[in-house]
Amino acid sequence: MTDFTDIWSYLSRGPLLWLTATLAAYALGDACFRAANRRPIVNPVLVAVAILALMLKATATPYATYFEGAQFVHFLLGPATVCLALPLWDNLPRVRKAALPLLAALLAGSVTAIASALVIARSLGISGEILASLAPKSTTAPVAIGISQAIGGSPTLTAVMVILTGITGAVVATPLLNLLRIKDWRARGFATGVAAHGIGTARAFQVHPTAGAFAGLGMGLNAVLTAIIAPMLLRLFQ
Repeated sequence: MTDFTDIWSYLSRGPLLWLTATLAAYALGDACFRAANRRPIVNPVLVAVAILALMLKATATPYATYFEGAQFVHFLLGPATVCLALPLWDNLPRVRKAALPLLAALLAGSVTAIASALVIARSLGISGEILASLAPKSTTAPVAIGISQAIGGSPTLTAVMVILTGITGAVVATPLLNLLRIKDWRARGFATGVAAHGIGTARAFQVHPTAGAFAGLGMGLNAVLTAIIAPMLLRLFQ
């Protein structure tokens, strides 16, 4: 037992351990997703987060230690977001034809995402730093963290809320849009991207390439608009 403890103590200090654990957890989550016939409730990110959370809890590993190893995956968020421009370019003529409806949907979705979070939080007596941390929850993580820092929120709490929002959106988007009988892949993808940022966009690509392209557009535009209107809406509730 002492030998195992010494080995674990040595491995846990190295960044490669948690990078490997992150990739392995996602691979296992993706395998579960495929085994469940791609049901949205078995979201690979949700499964991976649960596995990693259990590992960190069982080994009493601080998040800062974990992040030292997993930060390479975090770094890849930026390039992955930029790569979403490629399918969007392929659908550029369709984007131009639907420009006005897309802008209206963007404004409605962005304002609703911010205002609903602030209204619910204020009704529960939440204020200050926590309230500010909730405002950019529907924006992709790198942008949301930057917005949170600028408006006096907690970047760590914001990151958690962004992940929860994305997973929830990815899980409920398909059944909800089916229930509403929305069949236009442009509308389905754009709504998912605005509401559930990168994780929702990944789910949209799994469903249909056009939905994925428009989800990427919605995610990008919502990031820009949220950076503008989140501080203004937050001042109304403080």
